[in-house]
Amino acid sequence: MGFFVDSYYWLLVLPAMAVALYAQFKVKSVFNKYSGVPARMTGEQASRMIQAQNGLQVNMGAMEGSMTDNYDPRDNTIRLSQTVGPMATVAAVGVAAHETGHALQYANHYFPIRIRTAILPVTKFGSAAAPWLFIAGLLLGIGPLAYLGLICFGAAVFFQLVTLPVEFNASRRGMAALRASGTMTAEEMAGIRKVLTAAAMTYVAALFVALMSLLRMILLVSGGRRN
Repeated sequence: MGFFVDSYYWLLVLPAMAVALYAQFKVKSVFNKYSGVPARMTGEQASRMIQAQNGLQVNMGAMEGSMTDNYDPRDNTIRLSQTVGPMATVAAVGVAAHETGHALQYANHYFPIRIRTAILPVTKFGSAAAPWLFIAGLLLGIGPLAYLGLICFGAAVFFQLVTLPVEFNASRRGMAALRASGTMTAEEMAGIRKVLTAAAMTYVAALFVALMSLLRMILLVSGGRRN
């Protein structure tokens, strides 16, 4: 929410953004480290194994780039990046297991992911409109408009909040399936846990930034001093 700079931005948002940047650096560092550790299967093979264990049949596709992996419930497709799908590394297996965990969530009607999917269109609109509504309300002295922007951004923050249990749960499901398969060593599982934990921290950091931005907006709209 850096549409203008004020003391609350420096005190609240900027430190949170620094934490988020560190989380991004950390996940890339851990992913690169364990991308150099061989595993006995590729990311795609790990995903198919987990699917077979759970009686699933999910479409598999490829994505350009690195760390662009995702599961799309609209066409029931797991898309794995070039550094995951064809690669037989600990990092690749961990990421593939996580994305397959999302497919398991939908198959098992995991409630938080249904909530996240349902509110996604609203939060996309809200996060895009919030800064414009809020700053217009402040500059024009129209309180209700500023509060509308605050509410819209609050919806986006709620989406970030719901995302946390979804992401942690997907990792737990993926790791549980790998352990149950008996195909991974204890050392490999330890590496996978580190990869997925680092990835999860990026979502925690994103929520932290969103919360600090929301707090800044609340302080500004309630009459706090702007620089």
